[in-house]
This record gives sequence, structure tokens and C-alpha cells, in this order.
Amino acid sequence: MNNMEIVNKLWNLCNVLRDDGIIFHQYVIELTYILFIKMAKETNAESKIPKQYRWDNLVAVDTDMLLSFYNELLKYLGKSGKGIIQKIYADAKTDISETKNLKKIITEIDKLDWYSAKSEGLGDIYEGLLEKNANEKKSGAGQYFTPRPLVEVMVRVCQPKLGEKINDPACGTFGFMIAADQYLRKNYNNYKKLSSRELKFQIEEAFSGCELVKDTHRLALMNATLHGMECKITLGDTLSPVGETMKGYDLVLTNPPFGTKSGGERAMRRDLPFPGANKQLNFLQHVYLSLNEENTSRAAVVVPDNVLFQDGDGQKVRNELMDNFNLDAILRLPTGIFYAQGVKTNVLFFNRQEKNTDEVWFYDMRSNMQSFGKRNPLTEEHFSDFEQEYERRKYSVEDFDSAIEALTSKDRKTIVDKRFSCISREEIKNHGDSLDLGLIMDETMSTPSPEELAQEAAAELSAAMDSINKIVNILKFN
Repeated sequence: MNNMEIVNKLWNLCNVLRDDGIIFHQYVIELTYILFIKMAKETNAESKIPKQYRWDNLVAVDTDMLLSFYNELLKYLGKSGKGIIQKIYADAKTDISETKNLKKIITEIDKLDWYSAKSEGLGDIYEGLLEKNANEKKSGAGQYFTPRPLVEVMVRVCQPKLGEKINDPACGTFGFMIAADQYLRKNYNNYKKLSSRELKFQIEEAFSGCELVKDTHRLALMNATLHGMECKITLGDTLSPVGETMKGYDLVLTNPPFGTKSGGERAMRRDLPFPGANKQLNFLQHVYLSLNEENTSRAAVVVPDNVLFQDGDGQKVRNELMDNFNLDAILRLPTGIFYAQGVKTNVLFFNRQEKNTDEVWFYDMRSNMQSFGKRNPLTEEHFSDFEQEYERRKYSVEDFDSAIEALTSKDRKTIVDKRFSCISREEIKNHGDSLDLGLIMDETMSTPSPEELAQEAAAELSAAMDSINKIVNILKFN
């Protein structure tokens, strides 16, 4: 039995939970509580769990007593558990009300081929379950899960290095950090030869994150643990004073939540140059402020289109970014790859290699592109041309200037192919400092589906209502 078969069997257990009145959002949370105990056994980590609450005892409990025993287990681990266990089970409670359903889930999990699962990696199974949940629209979990192909591409472009401090300030289920860790394990032959001190750094200090939602934070902890990572994942709001201490990183990889700050939210941090209602602009400021002063520090951030063209604070944030960092490239992403179909997004790649931005490279992956969804999923192959052109561009500047005249910086500025183009800082200024550039003529004759149009309209109405609510709250206090 391979990992995907195990993931599908675990996901099918959600039907049992649904029969017990568990909503989509709680599926993976409920399974996590049970899976952690089972996986502790499979990874020989049960010593951290009291004997009476270990897997074999849970399986052996009589059906009539099972639900009360399980509630007792959750309460104990949440209050008296050790280390990561206490964090995962903090304030945990089950919504399962039928003891027979709980028994069925435990029995079915126990019957799975865990020997095969261990050979392929328990962490991959859990991440597969998270991806299943994210792809289920009714769960609402898609906002915490970035499509895996995009994660992998962003990691490869940024090329993490051993010894670096890497962070995701809106980490969701910790996918970016896990992908970065796996990149290092795969691409550095000397990883297995690290000293005990170096290995301790990689496991405990190299990666970190922050997540606002308690249940999602729980999933992130579980995901990291199953991938052999014991790093710091803060439960909190990066845009509150909590984020003021999150600095000094070599690399930041993130897909911050979309939306606007509404009335009644927690205190705003004090160190953002241009604090405002737009969360994406606030997160972008946080990211570039959180990078260390080394010229090797860099970031890749997913942002919606409005960050590229918004006036006022938006223009100020873009100017500060380009005046103090090298905005290396902007990847214009295709529509339909995130949970909100109508949202148009981009990836900003920037670094400290230069003191400011002279030119910005744009890659248009949106125009004349097919629609993506369940029937036509996004894959890493769709990014292959972008990666090849990005590397060719980079190496033509760094390594081959004297050898290949056709690819020198001067000549490359005249190149405008169907996807990749270069726009100078001066040209950007002439466009009112807007970065909503680099799109080719869209020749597709297809139009968005009624569902996509409705979702886009709903997103715009939601943003408008947030703005109206903000005004109402301001008026209340005046």
C-alpha cells in the first residue's frame, strides 16, 4: 500500500465523522488528535506519552467506555503533556458524540499498512491529508494551503542554504518550511555529515513560522513533527506587536492571507512605516523589514494584484521596497490556482544583492493560459519555462557576461519574448510606480465561467464591506 492509498483511506474516514455531525473544517483536526498517538507508536516516540494513553491501550478500551476515556486523554495531554504534545493538544476537545464512530475510526487506522507508510514517510502522508482537505472547498482550508507545485518552485528559485535562518510569517500548515527543509536534505550531499551542533541547528533553529489560527497552528506543529522538525512555530498575529521581534532572517517564503483589517482586531504593530487596512501591504512591509542586512538575504512573497497598483500607501510601500531592495522578478500567476477562484496573484522575488532596484523582470504565466482546477490541476511542469528563463537570466549576468555577448545585461534589456520581459525603474516611474505590468496580449477567446465571475464579484463585495465596516467603526468613536 503506497502513501496515496493510505491518504485516501484516511480521508474516507471523514465520512464516519460527517455521520457524527462533524463539519468539513474539523475533519483533519479530529483525525490529527488520533493520528498523533498512532504515529508516536510507529516512530518509537511513545515515551513522551503516559502508558495509559498510548495507542495499544486506546485500541483495547471497551466501546462503552471509549468516548469518556478519549475525552480524558485529550484533557490530560492538553494540560500535562510534554513539549510539543502539550502544544498540539492545547484546549483540544472532540466533537465526536457517538462512541461507535470513534471506535470505527481507531480500528480502521490501526488496520492500515503502517510498515509501508513508514518506508515512504509518515510526514508525506499527513501532508497529503492536508492537501486533500485544502482541495475540498467546503472545508475552507484552502486559504491555509498553498498549491504544492508553487511552493516547490518558490523554494527552488530561492535556493535555501544550510545554516540559514528561514521563516514564514503566515505559515498555515508549515508547507513552505517543510519544502525548504526537504530541498536542503535532497540537494546537499553533506547533510548527513553535519556535526551534532549543525544538525541541532537545522532541526530546531533553521526554520520558524507564525500562525494566527489555533487549529491551523495545531496542524502546523503536527506536520513539522512528522517531518522531523522541532522548530519554533508561534501562535500569534505577525501584524501585531508579536511580529516586531521576528527579524534577522536569511530567507522568507510566504503566502500571506488576503483581505483587509476590520474594526475590533488586535493592536497594530508600531514599526511598520505605512500601517493600513490592507493586510497584504502590511505583510509585505513585515517581510522586507524582517530580512537581515546581509546581501544574500532574500524573499519570495505571494501577493494579489492590488498590491501592484494600489495608490496611497500601496505606492509608498512599493517605492520603499524598490528604493532599498532589488526587486528581482515578478511572476504573474494564472488565475484559479487558489481557493478563491477570482483572485489574481503574483510572486514577488526580491533580495539585498543590490541597494535598490534598477530593473524588474516580469514573467507572464497568466495570459493565454488554460484554466486550472480539479480537472486540470497545476503541476510543476507548468512552471518549467519560468524556471529555465529565470536561471538563464541569472547566470547570464553572474557568470557569463564576458563569454556570451548576446546575453549581457545591455542586450537582454531589449529582449521582450512572449512571457519574460524586463522593465526599467524609470519606466515603472512613468507608469505611476505601478507594477501591474509585464502581461502580454491575451488572445484567448474563453471567458470566465459564471461561477468564477460570481466568486470574483463576491470577493470584491467582501472587500467593500470590510472598508465600510472600518468607516462605521471610526465614526462610532468620533
